[in-house]
Amino acid sequence: MRILLVGEFSRLHNSLKEGLTKLGHEVVIIGSGDQFKKYPIDINIDSKFFNKQPLLLLRKLIHKLTKQDIAQIETYFRVKNKFASLKGFDVVQLINEDAFFIHPNLQTPLLKYLFTQNNKIFLLSCGDDYISINHYLNQRLKYSILTPFINDSRLKNKYHYSLKYVSKPYKKLHDFIYQNISGVIASDLDYHIPLINHVKYLGLIPNPINIDKIKYINLKLNNQIIIFLGINRPNYVKKGIQFFDEALDIISKKYGDKVRVIRTENLPYSEYIKAYDQSHIVLDQVYAYDQGYNALEAMAKGKVVFTGAEKEWLDFYDLTEDTVAINALPDSEQIAKKLSWLIENPEKIVEISLNARAFIEKEHNYVTIAKRYLEAWQNNS
Repeated sequence: MRILLVGEFSRLHNSLKEGLTKLGHEVVIIGSGDQFKKYPIDINIDSKFFNKQPLLLLRKLIHKLTKQDIAQIETYFRVKNKFASLKGFDVVQLINEDAFFIHPNLQTPLLKYLFTQNNKIFLLSCGDDYISINHYLNQRLKYSILTPFINDSRLKNKYHYSLKYVSKPYKKLHDFIYQNISGVIASDLDYHIPLINHVKYLGLIPNPINIDKIKYINLKLNNQIIIFLGINRPNYVKKGIQFFDEALDIISKKYGDKVRVIRTENLPYSEYIKAYDQSHIVLDQVYAYDQGYNALEAMAKGKVVFTGAEKEWLDFYDLTEDTVAINALPDSEQIAKKLSWLIENPEKIVEISLNARAFIEKEHNYVTIAKRYLEAWQNNS
């Protein structure tokens, strides 16, 4: 099969491509690399003209004054200039309802071309979109990435990206996409739950992790426990990182030199995945029921990850609490308590490390997951 994967925000599409390629399929990824993260892509549509000085300064000034990014116009034309390379695919999969990451008025004509020039179209729900954000706004979960905003509307400026999906232009884009897709697939429980019973929902297919490329790292437990916190500053509030910062203050005062904290911000993906290699514990995110991509890759390396690991996730995978990952609640004292438990019982760190790797190999093997995507694509039209 010839498969076109549109967009890349987490490395999901790269790992899926690696699995599909291993199975003998031809796969092309088109995208921007997601700004500073710089994920690998085959057809690069990121702005070049407006990323150079002095035009970058002009771009930032216009965005500050109008909230509009003029670089989106360049992205539109860069995609349009690639039209000859974007037809004749058996399957096209969009990473998100905003796969090209440009305004709906620019994005809709590009999607119309993809929809008419290719065979089957599928959508992933693996990030913010109309259905998930609407679900969270109605507080149908005990907490979500929108919880801080729901509790304090003054944080609205921190949620521009998420809330745009329930605006009129993006709702119209959502409707247009759903009219044309053969189905939508969720990557984890945070997106599965809002989609339950939707007529176009094909089910949850877990994130693919390349277990051949990501090797398990044997933990070396000496006299110091190393904790890693990698921050994506724009998502600081949404991910609940303040609870990790507060918990680390408690732990640092309690254990002193017994603990070392590695803290980074806004690293490109290639640097980020190396930054936590020497750590024992990785602090990922709070407001989640399931693990995102960063957490899964850390678990594949054998890190003890504080992330989404709610009861719904435990039930889905038939697991027991604190055996594969640590559920990070929006409570700094509770997080500090769990960290203390691990620091004082280092044998548990080793145990969870081994369990985490085994879980990834069983549930997230990139080749097995690629086969599940192929089955979903082939069985739905």
